[in-house]
Amino acid sequence: MLREPGKPAQSKSYMWLYRTSGDTGQPIILYEYQPDRKARRPAEFLKGFSGYLHADGYSGYHSLQTQITVVGCWAHARRKFDEALKALSAKDREGSLALRGKRYCDTLFNIEEQLVAYPAAKRYEKRQELAKPVLDAFSAWLIAQKTAPKSAIGKAIYYVKEQWPWLINYLLDGRLEISNNRAERSIKPFVIDRKNFLFANTPKGTQGSAVMFSLIETAKENHLDPYRFLCYVFEAAPNMDLGDPKQLEQLLPWNAPETCKIPPDLGERSQHEKAK
Repeated sequence: MLREPGKPAQSKSYMWLYRTSGDTGQPIILYEYQPDRKARRPAEFLKGFSGYLHADGYSGYHSLQTQITVVGCWAHARRKFDEALKALSAKDREGSLALRGKRYCDTLFNIEEQLVAYPAAKRYEKRQELAKPVLDAFSAWLIAQKTAPKSAIGKAIYYVKEQWPWLINYLLDGRLEISNNRAERSIKPFVIDRKNFLFANTPKGTQGSAVMFSLIETAKENHLDPYRFLCYVFEAAPNMDLGDPKQLEQLLPWNAPETCKIPPDLGERSQHEKAK
């Protein structure tokens, strides 16, 4: 940010991302610009919200209001063991603590792959049957390890032990996910574009950018053509009373006209390209 009041251009500013989880038929992706990464930012955004919050291991989420249950990310946990494994020479990896820790994580992810097609209630039951014993064994293994705290494996073990209260929360509800990868994927479009535009000029411009990214990515998530959806919004909004919730609802992606939807043949080609 070049012209953030009270901050030099070289200092960091942040784009926060909030999105719905995978159990909704009306997905929403919201980008929010903030000048810092303080814990009060999500606290302000989530004021009045109650429920589950998937998140990475950032400690700022752990001090949110009590009606929010934070669910940790096992992808971050597994990554720590993977990093510890890569720090070893090839001949030292087999039988290492890093490999053992990573295999515990891999087992949990493999269980989730088996449960993808299950309804939430059944997934909850199967997790108690299949995942909880693995988690119990993993916890006992972590406690038993005596490693140098500053070593790669020591850092991995410390991270998982410190994050444990939130990592195991995905067992609480079958709708919950084992990782925060859904949000990680949703921030990528901004990350990729940032490599092209490099910086922002003013906070107001970045807030506008956050709005545009939110509209475009939410449209895509709802199987809409972003260009057609934006044309619809820009043509319809000036003739509406946007202070009227009923009129405002007409601009939401799931209420967009059929002409905004991605043509079936284009969607099929897109899926084919991904498969290739």
